[in-house]
Amino acid sequence: MKSSYDVVIVGGAVIGSSVAYFLMSNPDFNGSVLIVERDASFSQASTSLSAASIRTQFSNAINVKISQFGLSVIKDFGPLMQVEGQPKPDLNFHESGYLFLANTPEQAQILRENHAVQKACGADVVLWSQSELAHAFPHLRVDDVLLASYGLSNEGWFNNSGLMNGMRAKARDLGADYVVDEVVAIDREGARVTGVTLKSGARIAAGTVVNASGPRAAKTARMAGLDVPVEPRKRTLFVVDCARSPEGSSRVRGGRLPLMIDTTGVFIRPEGRYFLTGCPPVTDPGVDWDDFSPRHEEFEEIIWPALAERAEAFEALKVVNMWAGHYDFNTLDHNLIVGAHPEVRNFIFANGFSGHGLQQGPAAGRAVSELIIYGGYRTLDLSEVGYERIVEGRPFLEKAVI
Repeated sequence: MKSSYDVVIVGGAVIGSSVAYFLMSNPDFNGSVLIVERDASFSQASTSLSAASIRTQFSNAINVKISQFGLSVIKDFGPLMQVEGQPKPDLNFHESGYLFLANTPEQAQILRENHAVQKACGADVVLWSQSELAHAFPHLRVDDVLLASYGLSNEGWFNNSGLMNGMRAKARDLGADYVVDEVVAIDREGARVTGVTLKSGARIAAGTVVNASGPRAAKTARMAGLDVPVEPRKRTLFVVDCARSPEGSSRVRGGRLPLMIDTTGVFIRPEGRYFLTGCPPVTDPGVDWDDFSPRHEEFEEIIWPALAERAEAFEALKVVNMWAGHYDFNTLDHNLIVGAHPEVRNFIFANGFSGHGLQQGPAAGRAVSELIIYGGYRTLDLSEVGYERIVEGRPFLEKAVI
């Protein structure tokens, strides 16, 4: 580790490692990069504890295009991230689609409006009537369903740690430095940040500081005298055994089931021989950074009743594992914040992904690298999700938030 770097990235999980990879892989960048990560195990990182899925079914074109780029990286991950002498990384992508259900006229109209946006972006998504849904997935009870939206391709789930580790390994192979330490102070002189102080006592000069610290984003920003409306919000995931599994019963994709989002907001998808499920909490307060206690009651009170109502096969479910992770929740509009601070231009935010960090990580990393190298976007323009909207209190609206 040197005493000075062109770019210091605070946080080394998928967002920080993505920024590092896109910087180091760009021939127009000849600078130095340091990633500072406080937890070498990543055991409590949002990356490690997520449901690790990707979809194009959003209501805003920017979010659709962000996922489309993420999908291209996931599909080409092996050759992109291969390090000489090591096997090609494999993310084990299960391209089984997302299925959204609507049972009210309002929900159905949202699906139609979202579908128009998705199709305009080239997403491979269809709308199904009740009868079409019943034919495709005969295990479902669909009497109340007015409309369904299904991703025919380019949606599914993958190896979460594999995405992070692959990018991190490739960035290091290309010359980025990683250090296991914690940023405890950020030096600032007027309208510029000048460096960071680590818990170990080291002081590192920095040309640019990138805030990629997940749920701790607000803490990192405050060290520079700045604010960002991000806080940890807890989400509990349950792995369940199904006594009569419906996997294999689908009439699409060779019998494979999708990730289904029920009309209640409960989701479920296959996970090996089991299923992974979760739900939006009834109350959703900010939590302590170290609070990872699962909300056991959500399964009995919210998830199981909804699933049992939706499918006879889901009436007999047994929880075999559970854990809680954190969303880096943007309290303004539940969407990513990517871009420079308008007054402190060399402090760049990559925060507030609100549960979408894995799928949006590649596009966010590329975007931040372009801001650093070129001073502006060269591929996908993410100005709409920049920090300026935070200052103005102008939400970036997305209807399809899970």
